[in-house]
Amino acid sequence: MEWGMENIRYVFSSMERSLPLYLESIGYSAWERIFQRPEGYPYYHWLHTLDGEGRFELHGESVMLSKGKGVLLTPFTPHSYYPTSERWSTIYITFGGAAATAIMKALEMDRSTFYEESDDQQFGILFNDLLERIASSDSHSNMEASSELYNFLMQLRKFGMLNNQPSLSQYYRRLQPIVSWMEQHMADNIGLQEISDYAGIGINGLHELFQHAFDMSPYSYLIQLRLREAKRIILQHPQRALREVAEQTGFNDVSHFVATFRKKEGITPGKYRELHQTADHAEQQPLELDEHYK
Repeated sequence: MEWGMENIRYVFSSMERSLPLYLESIGYSAWERIFQRPEGYPYYHWLHTLDGEGRFELHGESVMLSKGKGVLLTPFTPHSYYPTSERWSTIYITFGGAAATAIMKALEMDRSTFYEESDDQQFGILFNDLLERIASSDSHSNMEASSELYNFLMQLRKFGMLNNQPSLSQYYRRLQPIVSWMEQHMADNIGLQEISDYAGIGINGLHELFQHAFDMSPYSYLIQLRLREAKRIILQHPQRALREVAEQTGFNDVSHFVATFRKKEGITPGKYRELHQTADHAEQQPLELDEHYK
C-alpha cells in the first residue's frame, strides 16, 4: 500500500467491543490537522509520523514529532497537536477492551509517553502490513484484528525507543554475548563480579542493562539459568543424585540448591522429579534420596 494524498480510515463495529482487546479505529492522515482535546480521547491512542513534522503537547511538555517519532496516549489524557511543516502525514491506531489496561500494564506501556522507531524496525512498514490485511478482509469487523493489534503492541514494546532510551531489542543484542558466557560458565563459581569483569561493564551498569531487558538483576538471571539447567538434568537423568545436579549447575551445596529451587518453583527438586516421571520411570527402583531433600 502506497501512502498517497488521500486519508484512509477504518472504524470497527461494536461487535468486536466485547473482545478483551479490540481496534476502535485505524488509519492514515495524509494531511494531519490541528487537534485540541482538553478531555483526551476515550481510547488508547497511538500516533506516528510518516512524513513532515508536527508539535505535540502533553503534560505541559511540547515535543516535535518528526519522521519516525510518535506518541502513545492512555484514555482521557488531555493533549493537543498541530502541523509545523507544510504537510504532516501520520498513521494512528485507537483501541480498547476489557483487558486492555491489564495488557498494557503487563507490557509496561500503561502511561502516556513518546516513542521513536529504532533501526531494527520501521513502524510504518509494520503498520502498512496491518492495514493491508484489514483492507483485504471481507469485513472491517473481523475478529482477527484483535490478535493483529496484540502483535503490533508487542513489536512496539520490543523495538520502540522510549524517551530516547535504547529499545528492548537493542538491550537484548548488547546482552547476548554476556548471556551466552553465563550459560557456558553457570557451573563455575561465578557471581556478579565475574560477570562484570567479562562484560567490561561496572556492576551498576550491568544491573541497569539487565533490569531494562529482563526486569531482573544479573544475579537473578544467573539463578534462573541454573534452575532451568537443573530441571533439564533432572528430567533427562532421573537417577542422578541431587548433589551431582547441584554441582553441575553451580550451586555451592545441595542444601542451597534445594532451598533455592523450592523458593523459585514452589516445590523441591525431588518432588519436581516425582511429578514429571513417566510410568516407566515410576516402575524403576526408588531414588536414593535423604528424606531431607525430598
